[in-house]
Amino acid sequence: MNDTILGFGAMRLPQIDPNDPGTIEMDEFTRMVDYYMEQGFDYFDTSYAYHDEKSENALKKALVERYPRESYRIADKIPTWLLTKESDNDDLVNEMLERLGIDYFDVLLIHNINKVFINVAESAKSFEYIQKAKEEGKALKIGFSFHDKADVLEEVLEKYSDIIDVVQIQLNFMDWHDQRIQSKKLHDLCVKYDLEIIVMEPIKGGTLVNVDDSVKNQFDEYSDASIPEWSLRFAGSQENVSIVLSGINSLEQMKENCETFKDFKNIDKDEHRFLMKMAREIKKTMAIDCSFCNYCIKECEMGIPIPDLFNLYNSEKLHSLVANHANYGIITATAAPASSCTLCGSCVDICTQQLDIPELLVDVADLFE
Repeated sequence: MNDTILGFGAMRLPQIDPNDPGTIEMDEFTRMVDYYMEQGFDYFDTSYAYHDEKSENALKKALVERYPRESYRIADKIPTWLLTKESDNDDLVNEMLERLGIDYFDVLLIHNINKVFINVAESAKSFEYIQKAKEEGKALKIGFSFHDKADVLEEVLEKYSDIIDVVQIQLNFMDWHDQRIQSKKLHDLCVKYDLEIIVMEPIKGGTLVNVDDSVKNQFDEYSDASIPEWSLRFAGSQENVSIVLSGINSLEQMKENCETFKDFKNIDKDEHRFLMKMAREIKKTMAIDCSFCNYCIKECEMGIPIPDLFNLYNSEKLHSLVANHANYGIITATAAPASSCTLCGSCVDICTQQLDIPELLVDVADLFE
């Protein structure tokens, strides 16, 4: 039996309006919270930024106001991109606590540390701030979420591993040996520094579910397990992993994910080899390796719905359909098309998958426009 548990990621909650992240469907979300708690799980992950800054307050209504404080754990993240001076840390953290209706975090993270935002965090003395927050009881554990390559992580850990408890990294079977994401190298570094690992994107934003039929058939031939189950088991089987977060947006998904962790089975060597083979097969069919985190949308001065356009591009590359072109027309009737990209590059630094988004938007425009 593995000690890893399923964490409830409040980043992809059910929405009343699929085009408006702020319209969280509270009845469904509340049912999901209740089911998750009934199954004996207790870890909720949110952020200042999720769902157009509505995620924290939704969690307050569905969880904090309905359950005793000692029955759950909440992790939240300081939005690095909003830091301009040292006092911003405390201002933002106090706002986060107020939105959630709590007086301490179980885990307080600095959000999205990479080669750009590490400089921002250091200028604002965010690492010193979270250390002090822990000493004062505002946070029981501290750390950061990370989106960059292993050499950057090693530099950060060399400086701060003695004061932090946890690192949140992207880890899934597709990115295990990927040269951009480097999940295995990131994992191994955290183990080397004896840090607790929280896994994000175990299903890569749903990307690992929407695979080509040829890949699905190979999974079906190998076993009855679903691809999400394989993905969660792979993440939860790795050393030092304590939480596997899943961005769940329906009660049905919640039930399936809870089932995987109620009777958790570690991946064995044969299964590991099979998943590495499937990772190679999936990569052959995927044109743009986007995890649909939506961070780029906030940075785009033109308001281009980048993840939606990338999703259509991938669909068209897999199966050329008139419907894909029609959907492109529908989306860009009310939002900026790919060709409106000014090549400013502001989306590149915040991309969790380290994609050259402006260059890829040129490809999207060539295909659809």
